[in-house]
Amino acid sequence: MVVLLQKLHNSNPNLTFRLKPSRSRSIAICAWVASAQALDVESQPLVRCLSSTRKLDPLPSSTTGLPRPRLDYRDISDNVVFKSHNAFNRKASLPVGAVQNIAKLYEEQKDISSRLNSKRNARSTVGDRIRQSAKDPVARQALVEEAKTLKGEISELEAMLVDVEDSLFTLALAVPNDTHPDVPIGPETVAAKLSEHGPTPIPASPERDHVRIGRSLNLLDLEAGALVSGSSWYYLLNEGALLELALTNYALSIAIKHGFTPVTTPDVVRSDIAYRCGFQPRDPQTVSQMYHVTNTPSFDEASNPEHAQSPDLVLTGTAEIPLGGMFANKILSAQELPIKVVGLGRAFRAEAGARGADTRGLYRVHQFSKLELFVVCGEEQSEAMMEELRKVQTEIFEGLNLPFRVLDMPTEELGASAYRKYDMEAWMPGRGSWGEISSTSNCTDYQARRLHIRYRRMSPSSSPESSTPEQPSTPTSIPFASYS
Repeated sequence: MVVLLQKLHNSNPNLTFRLKPSRSRSIAICAWVASAQALDVESQPLVRCLSSTRKLDPLPSSTTGLPRPRLDYRDISDNVVFKSHNAFNRKASLPVGAVQNIAKLYEEQKDISSRLNSKRNARSTVGDRIRQSAKDPVARQALVEEAKTLKGEISELEAMLVDVEDSLFTLALAVPNDTHPDVPIGPETVAAKLSEHGPTPIPASPERDHVRIGRSLNLLDLEAGALVSGSSWYYLLNEGALLELALTNYALSIAIKHGFTPVTTPDVVRSDIAYRCGFQPRDPQTVSQMYHVTNTPSFDEASNPEHAQSPDLVLTGTAEIPLGGMFANKILSAQELPIKVVGLGRAFRAEAGARGADTRGLYRVHQFSKLELFVVCGEEQSEAMMEELRKVQTEIFEGLNLPFRVLDMPTEELGASAYRKYDMEAWMPGRGSWGEISSTSNCTDYQARRLHIRYRRMSPSSSPESSTPEQPSTPTSIPFASYS
């Protein structure tokens, strides 16, 4: 909307506004690719590691009942140098030697597990011998003492294994996703421009400031927003409100044309889901960027002490979180993939500490409408799906005749989950600079591993090209899905 308000201004100070939905745009549009990775659930380790870059605490107590994320310790241990360099290039909050410690803990875990299995096997053997020595009290008593000793040793090893696994899990959570080899290394300034679209940018001018235009046309009320809710909250009025609705419908219509299923998402989610998607609601080292909902126990919780702990709820910072959660703990079939949805929801951002010229008016507000293009696909499809999302977004913005460019964002601009990210920036003459209006991320299996989103491969007998009758079979592996 900021871009369009600036674009509307011309040299006529008596400019009037008429809504043209087909040429309007104001909502944030984001695309996410989640690709599903193959996993042999009985014997193979996971292919990639899920991670978090901002905090080294384990996942908060799960109120969702989801299993623990399946992290690929072997992959980290086999690629210590690569993982360390990757975390350094992305400015991940990892302590010195964290990746090396993961490798050491993984070896320690395997050693303890091996010893524990040996002791358990020995206990089983002793148990059989005890049952067979019923007629020999002396031998039986000796075996009972041996069983007691084994029981103590097993308990000690089990406690050691829990401690090692917790430490290993906590450290591995902080390892970021891998990075696409073509991603530029460094800060935002080294982003690579992939393409530029639309008309030639008009000259920058303070006359095109979106706040000035919005006030002159009675499209927004920032003062009432500040009085009612605080700074960086706002009211959209008249055609300003209609413009947001028109932009939503416009973008939705293009997404639906490209095969996306429309979804309206919850604006409140459990913090466990947000964390598993790569958003860490309570980071003790930084100010939280998410709004937390304070609950009072419900009637059932008050009457049942076992359920007196209310779930930790947060307002969604993006529809990506509830869209990812929609597929959590599901096993999809390969024939279903890719699954393409477009989610419409409200995004809430605390934007703590973000004050200055770039937060004036409708910049970096605490609440805005957001349209999310979200794809769940197979591992081999994720990069192609990312390019498809890029084309859909390009079509949306070209239809609005905006000058914009597409950037391949560098390592220091990637979130914990992103394997690669494209940003789309429009020319904003009121600011005299380019500003982000959309982004596209390929998250590979980062979120799928945390949310336990998997799919069944098609067996050769179920292939359309197969001429033999289909036979019942059990899949040998269940892969994790990938996101775009």
